[in-house]
Amino acid sequence: MNDFETQPLKPFIADHPLIQHKVTLLRDKKTGSKQFRELIQEITELMCYEATRDLPTCEIEIETPITPMKSKVIAGRKLAFVPILRAGLGMVDGAIELVPAAKVGHIGLYRDPSTLKPVEYYCKLPSDIGERDVIVLDPMLATGGSAVDAISRIKLRQPRSVKFMCIIAAPEGLSELTRVHPDVQVYCAALDSHLNDHGYIVPGLGDAGDRIFGTK
Repeated sequence: MNDFETQPLKPFIADHPLIQHKVTLLRDKKTGSKQFRELIQEITELMCYEATRDLPTCEIEIETPITPMKSKVIAGRKLAFVPILRAGLGMVDGAIELVPAAKVGHIGLYRDPSTLKPVEYYCKLPSDIGERDVIVLDPMLATGGSAVDAISRIKLRQPRSVKFMCIIAAPEGLSELTRVHPDVQVYCAALDSHLNDHGYIVPGLGDAGDRIFGTK
């Protein structure tokens, strides 16, 4: 990992009206799985726009129908999106829609219901991840355990940088993630009140994986 900051980076909380409108629909318990998946994808696209704002550009020469000119393109930086299974899969299409050349890795973690600690069951990352900027995807940042563990595993492969993008975060999870990984920029659409005794975000939206895949 190159040139990580030592001070915690301030999280980016999206306040765009389109994002907030879609998050409200996402929270509604009457929203079915089909619409829920579509909203996850749309919110991810809008947030990915912000998460990629710092990509460097360079000028190339092109010719319009009117005249030759110099214009900007992304300066060769490689991206990888790494969803945390299974709910993170719901965000992949939105991210790839915006950055189709990016590679996609996968980390499978589940939360032990008794300890609320993450347990890994799958990890497959791009072979050239050391040359890439990584954005980790997970709709919910609850206790922070899964995000912290996933990012720790990714850092072992020494990517250029790591960012974390979620839709809803709890203060407890955000605090834990920034404590362990102060160099990781966090992007989220909403920062909620707290976690309940079962580790769910309040008011939250329930279990994102179950609502994406219709398994409850």
